[in-house]
Amino acid sequence: MITLRTFIFLDSLQDQLASYIGSTAKGFLPVPGVASLFVEIAPGLAINRVTDVALKATKVQPAVQIVERAYGLLEVHDMDKGEVISAGRAILEHMGVTEADRMKPAIVANQIIRSMEAYQCQLINRNKSGSMILPGESLFILETEPAGYAVFAANEAEKAANVKLVEVRPFGAFGRLYMSGSEAEIDSAAEAAVKALESVTGKTVKKE
Repeated sequence: MITLRTFIFLDSLQDQLASYIGSTAKGFLPVPGVASLFVEIAPGLAINRVTDVALKATKVQPAVQIVERAYGLLEVHDMDKGEVISAGRAILEHMGVTEADRMKPAIVANQIIRSMEAYQCQLINRNKSGSMILPGESLFILETEPAGYAVFAANEAEKAANVKLVEVRPFGAFGRLYMSGSEAEIDSAAEAAVKALESVTGKTVKKE
């Protein structure tokens, strides 16, 4: 049985997020402004069939396909929003589900560390794939479940505030987002990210 975990349409990839995907992904790299769709399912191996369906039905390009045992993640994009929407429709039809069957994102962690110390900045910068955080900046950290929704939070935060994308990890058990900037801008980014996630409808999964 395949479970639809993340299903989220990004109308316009923001500059930093598009560049981040371009520097970390192994597929057909997006540019700023393209429409993008992220799909996360369980079990992970089934994402291969989902990719096949999307590519045969439309002319979208895949940037990300991650296959883990538990979860699989796919990103497809195109300048034509209609193509991306059609790809999503084809995926849902193949799975026999609707968008309403996706999981509703849960915010697992949400914190801001203000006026970062230099040594902690160095620790984070050694493990980041995006921009560097500098001493004195504030750091916004967000964790989501399912993981794929972290990119939606990143994109909406970048729309709302002048911040730097340090790291975004949209796969695995939990998604994680790091952003840095001035205190006021980070507050605005955090607010936008949380509001974006709260706006996503779907099924709430009860914890056992």
